[in-house]
Amino acid sequence: MSDTVAATSISTDAAHRMIAAAEARAVGIGVPMCIAVLDVGGNLKAFSRMDGAPLPSSQVAQDKAYTANGFGMPTHEWHDFISGDAPLAAGAPTGIPRLVIFGGGYPIVVDGERVGAIGVSGGHWSQDMDVAQAGLAALG
Repeated sequence: MSDTVAATSISTDAAHRMIAAAEARAVGIGVPMCIAVLDVGGNLKAFSRMDGAPLPSSQVAQDKAYTANGFGMPTHEWHDFISGDAPLAAGAPTGIPRLVIFGGGYPIVVDGERVGAIGVSGGHWSQDMDVAQAGLAALG
């Protein structure tokens, strides 16, 4: 007899709703953004690079989502997490590939279970956070 484990992950439809809501917020604040939604396995589920968004933001948005998904915490929490720990502060940002320690990445949690992550880049990190939160709000 074998055990089976089923992982719940964000659907394509939900990922696209998040992208649309995040884009609407980015338009509202007048800042073109790159928005990435990853599934629970860290795979790119949906992505948008709005017209005029900085090209490097494409990778940064994905890395923010990757960080939030992999560690299960928003990217902006990393600064406080490592700031009082000299070895971690010195090693984590350069030693952990794709780690982002400023705002704009959030795990997507539904009914207490992480199902993926969203990452946004293109403005100041505080604007990225605002746009990502708009994407999260699309899930209700």
